[in-house]
Amino acid sequence: MAVKDNQPTLHRHIKRIAALRKPVSRHIETEKTRNRFTTRTVEVFDDLTAINSQWTGIKSLIRVERVGTRTGKAYRQVVCYINSIVATAKEFAHGIRGHWGIENRLHWVKDVVLNEDNSTIRMGKAPANLSIMRAIALNLLRRNGYASITIAQRFISHDIDKLLALVE
Repeated sequence: MAVKDNQPTLHRHIKRIAALRKPVSRHIETEKTRNRFTTRTVEVFDDLTAINSQWTGIKSLIRVERVGTRTGKAYRQVVCYINSIVATAKEFAHGIRGHWGIENRLHWVKDVVLNEDNSTIRMGKAPANLSIMRAIALNLLRRNGYASITIAQRFISHDIDKLLALVE
């Protein structure tokens, strides 16, 4: 679970531990994709002293630093996590990347391509139902070989037979 400024005491504690203690595990990976170059450093800490007792089950503190360039502009981002398991930095790195894969392949597409955030439907169960329908539509398009949802929309939006063929 990501820890942000909405939990300021816990967030400060993880940052302090990361600054003062040696991690029990560290994993560094570098990636170059299109116009982005990123180095990710994942560190795992097991010093759980001074954590409020309301946070039951915490076994690991994780700090992820992303440094790189995006379209020629430098960036640096630090994100802290808590977890209820003990694992290596490499295992946490894999899990975090997997989560971002879901974010990029589902939520970002629903927000940007399908314009979900701008929907004016906000009452009752309708927003959740439409979100499920969008996810089903994305799954149908991907299952039928469409890598680009935008191209798929253009290709099938005015052809009911092509649309119905996706469901068969």
